[in-house]
Amino acid sequence: MQTLVTFCAFISALLSVHADVVERFEDVPDCIEYFYKEKVPEWGASTAGAARLCQRFVNRYHFATLYDTNHRIAVYSAYRFQPSSGGGREKRWFVEPQLVNKSWQAEMKDGYWLGQDHPGVYLGDRQALNEDYTHSGYDRGHLNPNGHHAVPSRNATFSLTNVVPQNPTLNQNAWRTHEAKLADLFLNKCSKAYVLVGAIPSADNWIVKNNVKRVNIPDHMWNAYCCVDNNDRPVESGGATARNTEENWVEKLNLDELRIFLQQFSSQPVGELFHNNCGA
Repeated sequence: MQTLVTFCAFISALLSVHADVVERFEDVPDCIEYFYKEKVPEWGASTAGAARLCQRFVNRYHFATLYDTNHRIAVYSAYRFQPSSGGGREKRWFVEPQLVNKSWQAEMKDGYWLGQDHPGVYLGDRQALNEDYTHSGYDRGHLNPNGHHAVPSRNATFSLTNVVPQNPTLNQNAWRTHEAKLADLFLNKCSKAYVLVGAIPSADNWIVKNNVKRVNIPDHMWNAYCCVDNNDRPVESGGATARNTEENWVEKLNLDELRIFLQQFSSQPVGELFHNNCGA
């Protein structure tokens, strides 16, 4: 009996390591590496219905996402910057099979083909679907931007668990410019750059389909970064926020200012976004 119990425990652990939806980022070595010094922020941890996704594509992980299954948007995505090699501009939009059924495949899949694999099963109870965004007036706004990666990580960012309804003016102008400036900074000053990008959900602003509130339209976008040298010593850090409107303005902040900003939206202490606040 003891042998059977040990074997079952081993199989359970093996399955948890190779699953996209995990109990703790810290338990998956290939996923926790997207957080500086393996520190997962306290921010968002108490979100009702939160799911922790190790975003798997072509049989390996590319970034991590804390996903709010009630609002059907990400709390944040965490990634490490990669110099872009171009390509990888997907026409597909992926969904997370294990948010439908934990026993399904441990890799993101084109929502259309996942539906073909499981006819009659509704995929959108706990996540946004591509059709939610169609004719909504909002962009599928990447949190982890495709331009901060090489292929195939670039392709993996086209997961609907990594996007939020973003005002088109903001997404295609000020926020896009901000992402491009960060890419230049990371290329010129960093050996590695650890980045968090998130959204603040609105109180009651939704993409509505067939009289059903489907996807929450966030009030704000935010990001934070920790830039380190070849010896893993911090050399620069910062953050930014933007209202998700046609105001089309990105405000740059330091990490302490960003923490104060985020605290407005939480009854729990925000805590550090990076180990030692990305300090020496």
